[in-house]
Amino acid sequence: MVSPSNPGLASVPTKFSLFPSALVCLALLFSTDLFAQSDEWKRLHQQAATLRQQGDYQRAIESAQKALELAERELGQEHPSVAESLNNLGLLYNRQGQYAEAEPLHKRALAIREKALGQEHPDVATSLSNLAVLYQAQGQYAEAEPLYKRSLAIREKVLGPNHPTVASTLENYAKLLRAMEREAEANEMESRAKKIRAKKGD
Repeated sequence: MVSPSNPGLASVPTKFSLFPSALVCLALLFSTDLFAQSDEWKRLHQQAATLRQQGDYQRAIESAQKALELAERELGQEHPSVAESLNNLGLLYNRQGQYAEAEPLHKRALAIREKALGQEHPDVATSLSNLAVLYQAQGQYAEAEPLYKRSLAIREKVLGPNHPTVASTLENYAKLLRAMEREAEANEMESRAKKIRAKKGD
């Protein structure tokens, strides 16, 4: 599905407190796929989401891993639903600060989505944002910036320039720019985000 108020998120590590809007978007990715999946896959994903909300990350990771293995068996290695499973597992590792484990999962999810859905699909933008948040959390700003740029471009084109998800991306990008001491650009991004939210009544 990728800035970073977080309804439904429990026990968020302090290191992620800088990215509230992104985590909202990321949390939404735990929704159940209503097609092309078995009841067992849905059950495992729901179980992982519930355990995550309870703060039981180890068991949540185990359920997410089982869901991934099941999707791969049932649908093949490059199905979009496999990408969703990879993404959800990656998010769990993100939340635990296990970036080395999360990065290849997000990269594989991105590759599957680009191939199966096209370069400008909203799910591709989500994977780009997820990787950007991961790199930003580690201080790898040069790696994060082009991912935010591409995610923003896709979302503006597909969702429209005034969509709330565009505002979230602008807010995340602004935090990155501020961390890079590019205050003028950060202020511009934040101003754009505020205008979008004002129009939407957020």
